[in-house]
Amino acid sequence: MTILQHLEELRLRLSKAGIALAVATAVSFYYSTELVDFLTSPIGGRTALASIEITENISVLMRVVILAGVFLSLPLVLHQVVAYLAPGLTPRERRWLYLLIPAATMFFLGGAAFAWFVMIPVSMPFLIGFLGIPTHPRPLNYIGFVTSMLFWVGVSFEMPLVVFFFAKLKWVTAGQLLRGWRYAIMGLATVAALVTPTVDPVNMGLAMLPLLALYLISIVLAKIA
Repeated sequence: MTILQHLEELRLRLSKAGIALAVATAVSFYYSTELVDFLTSPIGGRTALASIEITENISVLMRVVILAGVFLSLPLVLHQVVAYLAPGLTPRERRWLYLLIPAATMFFLGGAAFAWFVMIPVSMPFLIGFLGIPTHPRPLNYIGFVTSMLFWVGVSFEMPLVVFFFAKLKWVTAGQLLRGWRYAIMGLATVAALVTPTVDPVNMGLAMLPLLALYLISIVLAKIA
């Protein structure tokens, strides 16, 4: 293909990805109330929130709708990316690509599920009832807290795949990872502190335990690589 043909192919792929995002966002807008109810269920629903700005509720709605649209359309967007890249790859590289993308999705969903079912139910009662002072969270602050935790914990669960990729490039080995376990613990503690928006040690510990398990999995994957 010529450069212009490549650009035309890229335009078509981006157009399809944009249409998928627009449709997913429209569907998310239709179910926006249910989405907000779902995200606020850990604190008893949206009636537990208190707005102090006129436009705050609209900002929260748009944030939830756009994030849900991105999440729903992500498989189709990734499909367009793979379809554009695949013809330029060798058969072996295509096999790795087809394996890593589903694996990355599963690891991310696993991290988000861990944050939703374990970390958030533990952190919310602790934060809202801290010092016995009644707390009425703002919608924008609460939604930002929950979505940030879901996203960053999901991203941190990608560590085994990143290590596997580095091992394939021969940048690290299983032996190096095993010998550097002390540095790994310090690094994982730092990551756990960064991905948890709270300052309490409970959530940091909850985030660090699965990261340690993922580090052990990373060593095994590095050995396989």
